Amino acid sequence: MNSASSAAVVVGVDGSEPARRAVRLAAAEAARRNRPLRVVHGFIWPLLRVPVDGVAGGPAGGGLRHQAQELVAAAVAEAEAVAPELRVTGEIIDGEAAAVLLGETPTATMIVLGDRGLGGFGALVLGSVAIQVAAYADCPVLVARGAPRSAGPVVVGVDGSALSRAAVEFAAEEAALRGAPLHAVHAYTHPASGGPGDMQPLVYEENQLRGEEDRIVAESLTGLADRYPQVPVTRETRHGRPVSVLTEASRGAQLVVVGNQGRRELSGLLLGSVSQGVLHHADCPVAVVHTVGVGGDG
Repeated sequence: MNSASSAAVVVGVDGSEPARRAVRLAAAEAARRNRPLRVVHGFIWPLLRVPVDGVAGGPAGGGLRHQAQELVAAAVAEAEAVAPELRVTGEIIDGEAAAVLLGETPTATMIVLGDRGLGGFGALVLGSVAIQVAAYADCPVLVARGAPRSAGPVVVGVDGSALSRAAVEFAAEEAALRGAPLHAVHAYTHPASGGPGDMQPLVYEENQLRGEEDRIVAESLTGLADRYPQVPVTRETRHGRPVSVLTEASRGAQLVVVGNQGRRELSGLLLGSVSQGVLHHADCPVAVVHTVGVGGDG
């Protein structure tokens, strides 16, 4: 990998509209972080032994490789239009899209991609490339979905784990870069009522648990004001399913941040249930942050 790609924000492109949204999001992110942007296209056709060059005697500029070069050039131009001072490079790499992007993660600042590619099955289905990259990446993964916004908070899901502490740190940095407030959200689902006769003890237990759950949020934010004094922080503890609560919080947010290691005990094919649910349903871009070697369900 060349020096231009070192510590770059990397965006995967395939010519689809979700990928174009990812390019715009990645360009803004790279500009905020003062990083170069690297546009990457995974070119799978050589692996399938499909001819990729133009036919002899055919029109100039024919062939699959030329089409790939054009879509990368178009993505570079779109990124430069978003951030004219940004240093942008583009590259076509032979290989399947997820494998190509995962190959970029050890030295990338961040991977950005669309929620679906050209092989998507509709608005409710998250693309397999996004799922694979978010599960396996060695760096934060930013998925372009929902409505892009320049106002509103950065929302982060917290549960007291090391995974959520890493997510909080990333979210605070994002909030500082964006000049946005940080909103920490914690959801819990216990206790459950067994019927009308349980209501009085349930109310007592609920009040007691609310204090314990509030402490989880407070501990997750310890020291944040010292590291990011410019970031206003609010917190919310809600009884409800985490995916539903975070999805609701995403409406009006600039970004939702969740933690996830990936379920490697299941061959890495699944994200944690919360992070995957938020990726499927959020109304704004979602960042998945990893803590290598720490277990959890994200």
